[in-house]
Amino acid sequence: MMSEQKGTILITGTSGRIGYPLAKRLAESFNVVGFDRRAPSHPPPSAECLYVDLTSDASLRRGLHAIRELHGNRIVSVIHLAAYYDFSGAPSPLYEEITVRGTERLLRMLQDFEVEQFIFSSSDLVYAPSAPGQRINEDSPLQPKWPYPESKVKTEQVIHAERGKIPAVILRIAGVYDDLCDSIPLAQQIQRIYEHDITAYVFPGDLSAGRQAFVHNDDVVDSILRAVARRRELPPESTLLIGEPESLSYDELQRAFGRLIHGVEWKTRAIPPVVAKVGARIQDMLPLGRPSFIKPWMVDLADDNIELDITRARTLLGWDPKRSLRETLPKMIPALKADPFAWYRENELKPPLWLRELAPMDDQAGEIEPHELMRLAEEVQRVIAMPSPMAMPAPAEHMKGSEHGKA
Repeated sequence: MMSEQKGTILITGTSGRIGYPLAKRLAESFNVVGFDRRAPSHPPPSAECLYVDLTSDASLRRGLHAIRELHGNRIVSVIHLAAYYDFSGAPSPLYEEITVRGTERLLRMLQDFEVEQFIFSSSDLVYAPSAPGQRINEDSPLQPKWPYPESKVKTEQVIHAERGKIPAVILRIAGVYDDLCDSIPLAQQIQRIYEHDITAYVFPGDLSAGRQAFVHNDDVVDSILRAVARRRELPPESTLLIGEPESLSYDELQRAFGRLIHGVEWKTRAIPPVVAKVGARIQDMLPLGRPSFIKPWMVDLADDNIELDITRARTLLGWDPKRSLRETLPKMIPALKADPFAWYRENELKPPLWLRELAPMDDQAGEIEPHELMRLAEEVQRVIAMPSPMAMPAPAEHMKGSEHGKA
């Protein structure tokens, strides 16, 4: 039976870290339908979740037919979060099949609906890096350097060509994190320092030059909610950068993690890139019991600098991040200290042998359960409430006043 009380929103990737809380928030005002390629083990209770494979015409057609039968022909917003992602940097046909052609297939079939808005989650990694102190805006040059951002650029081109009369919003989102970390590069950096791994003491480049932009998951959700709320005020096609205006250097992160984890002033030495590449290849060949995260191709990106100008998001969405990585770092480490095994599982990391030998049998499970997350979050809040001398220093003065610089 068709629902007429609320408008309908379709989210692809509903069970993901962005999709899950987003569905919960949107369900307060809309009928939310989620498309997921695999049946989620813990589907959002606020959404009608459907198993839909974006690489299949028949599967996608069935999913959209179900929406029409349940909620009619009008869709307030399609929020397209589903995509293929692999941090190994290796090429994969799945980038083309899922991210690029899956989006094309979705847009073509949506032409039979009355769609008020199409939102696509892209990445700030599509840009050419800038010089330190220069900010990247939406019109800065593009230079994707590995398959993941390359697939995002191709998909943006598909959206421009295939959207028809559907208004489109492309959100180029910085690296996403939350209070438990849940960021691959940050979690790997924390892991190296926690374990005193040899790679935690070296860096292939200028320690203070390369900066990467990040944004808290809650702020990403807020930006999407604002884009939906302002859908009738936005241009027919708009691209917006979503990230924090302050980007921390690798050295700042190293020193912060060293203080927070071990209570020491962590010292990191710069080494020649060629030495780092040889070391990365050797690590890949060693029987370490788990794959090495650092790959030779990453060495060439070590000095890349990404500092964002978010003026357009402020202007069009009225959006400003309410959290910062600098302020959140002290929240991440209490979770690690409170329960290392749960933290490793939450961040999909394989513990070292010495830590695995200490794990109780009931801590050997693969996926962290919701009750564990709740317990871990409660412990983290208790530790955070305690006074700590290890807060991260305030930003240096030279970062101020450069908000509107361009690359």
